[in-house]
Amino acid sequence: MPMINFTNPVTLLVVALLFVLVLILAKETKKSVLTAIMLFVFVALLVVHTIMYTTGTELEESVLSDLIFTMVFDLIFVLLSFVSYLWVDDIEAKFKKKKSIDNSLDWFWNKV
Repeated sequence: MPMINFTNPVTLLVVALLFVLVLILAKETKKSVLTAIMLFVFVALLVVHTIMYTTGTELEESVLSDLIFTMVFDLIFVLLSFVSYLWVDDIEAKFKKKKSIDNSLDWFWNKV
C-alpha cells in the first residue's frame, strides 16, 4: 500500500510549503474552513498510517521505522493545523463581528 513518506525531505518540504500556503490563504480570506479541511486531511493521514502500522506484521523493519517517523510528523502537523484553525477561526469571528464560542487561545495571544 502506498503511503506519504515524510522520511523523504522533499516530501516533507512540499507538505510544509502547502501547509503554509493554505494557512496564508485562510488568513487572507478569513475562512477557517480551509484550515479545518487541512486538519481533517492530516487526521486522515494519521489514521491511514496507523492502520498500516498495526496491520503490517510482515513489513520490513525499515518500513516500520519509516511509518513511525511518518506518524510522528502526522501528529506534529495535526497539532499545528489545530492551532492554526483556532487562530483563523478567531480572526474570522472578529471580522464577522460574531462572538466566538470559546476563546481557547486567549492565554496564548495575550503573551505574544
